[in-house]
Amino acid sequence: MGHETPAGDLRLANLTKRFGVFTAVDDLSLTIPQGSFFALLGASGCGKTTTLRMIAGLEEPTSGQVLLGDRDIAGLRPYKRPVNTVFQSYALFPHLDIHENVAFGLRRRGIRKVTEQVEQMLALVQLEGYGRRKPAQLSGGQQQRVALARALINHPQVLLLDEPLGALDLKLRRQMQIELKRIQTEVGITFVHVTHDQEEAMTMADTVAVMNAGRIEQLGAPAEIYEYPASAFVANFLGQSNLLAGEAAGRSGDEVLVTAHGARFSVPAGRARVEQGPVFLGVRPEKLHLVEHSGAVPVNHQHIGGVITDASYVGVSTQYLVRTAWGSELSAFAANSGVDRWLPVGTPVVAHWDPRHAFLLHREAGEDDQTTPLLDEPPVGVAS
Repeated sequence: MGHETPAGDLRLANLTKRFGVFTAVDDLSLTIPQGSFFALLGASGCGKTTTLRMIAGLEEPTSGQVLLGDRDIAGLRPYKRPVNTVFQSYALFPHLDIHENVAFGLRRRGIRKVTEQVEQMLALVQLEGYGRRKPAQLSGGQQQRVALARALINHPQVLLLDEPLGALDLKLRRQMQIELKRIQTEVGITFVHVTHDQEEAMTMADTVAVMNAGRIEQLGAPAEIYEYPASAFVANFLGQSNLLAGEAAGRSGDEVLVTAHGARFSVPAGRARVEQGPVFLGVRPEKLHLVEHSGAVPVNHQHIGGVITDASYVGVSTQYLVRTAWGSELSAFAANSGVDRWLPVGTPVVAHWDPRHAFLLHREAGEDDQTTPLLDEPPVGVAS
């Protein structure tokens, strides 16, 4: 066979799972390359955990296949699969010490000499010397690392991570993100990570699949999905976006011409998902710059006038809301680099952007402008 799949690529082929009349996963096909750090990102109920459970063997597909290389593993019992799962709840054995928790998988396979392997694993997750403690004597972050060591010692071909950092506080979560990424690079095992946390997916994964209602809306590298989202859902789920409802009137040279709220704009054709009909013209908040008079707008930029209705100082950036003449509010982030002056509420401003940073998406007729509300955490990708 000339087109054989590499030994460890994980492939989901037309995977479907129905619970009664509800379709949780809808004809899903995707390839997760061997050795990659892959994130399934989506809101609760989008089907990501059900997908993970089918890979693990904890849920049986209604139809479709789970292939590892060219081998369909969908019929195998969970413990017979070369797959291990790390859950949010850690699920450590409270009566066993850390050493025995990590050794569990090896002992179950009848391997007697475990000490050296266990110590290597504890060193990998930076818990040397913790072997004789009980889980209750460890912090949440340390317990999470024990759960990781316990899974990795079995040398699975695929490690599944189900919201693994969900129970940790923000600062610890950031540290563990860096840590998990380092460990994945070191062991080279395929990691499939399920999360609803956009920043977590973007920090760790080399490939992100954004799921919505049992299907994948977009798949790609984090920067690619963020810079050029495929749909309004993705644009608002990964980071925030200003989406202006408009009409596209086709191409003029390398540009697609758009009319929105009586004003004319253009977007490079390479950044347009559609060229005709109802569209959203999208600009990320950190790509939207505010000046106090139109004379300060760079020559090649496009712009909209408005008034500042809210200004929130969040450390790395100031988040502004700008009300346009037609009543929509645009969101703009200005980096607090000490260069620009603070603009108080009520200031008339001109919001401008470089068309190369805009994008054009399909819009259902009748849909209005969409802007995501301000977050209580700094958004991903604050540096423009």
